[in-house]
Amino acid sequence: MNIPETLKYTKDHEWIRVEGDEITVGITDFAQGELGDIVYVEIETLGETVEKEAVFGTVEAVKTVSDLFMPIGGEVIAVNEALEANPEIVNDDPFGDGWMIRIKVADPTELEDLLDAAAYQGLITGA
Repeated sequence: MNIPETLKYTKDHEWIRVEGDEITVGITDFAQGELGDIVYVEIETLGETVEKEAVFGTVEAVKTVSDLFMPIGGEVIAVNEALEANPEIVNDDPFGDGWMIRIKVADPTELEDLLDAAAYQGLITGA
């Protein structure tokens, strides 16, 4: 299972790439594997300011629908429009082309609550 060291993670299986005062968010390799074949991604929060841990969208797979949770509060400034026509990108490249949203960070101190790669590995393996 791929858990890049350069990213941060949430207990809800989102990954976060910090780029100055903006972050890119997606779901982890573990999450996409658990969901199975992703058939639809719905994100209607573009331009909205969403609080930490609030739902910013949903992912629909063949066997389930899962909410997507904001890792930190901020304004959703971009949505990966490629997922509308090709949601399976999330299965194929969850840490690259399968990103979900970009956020303008409201409170950078919230980044301190995120997990590093080792802590996320421990979460998913129960170690």
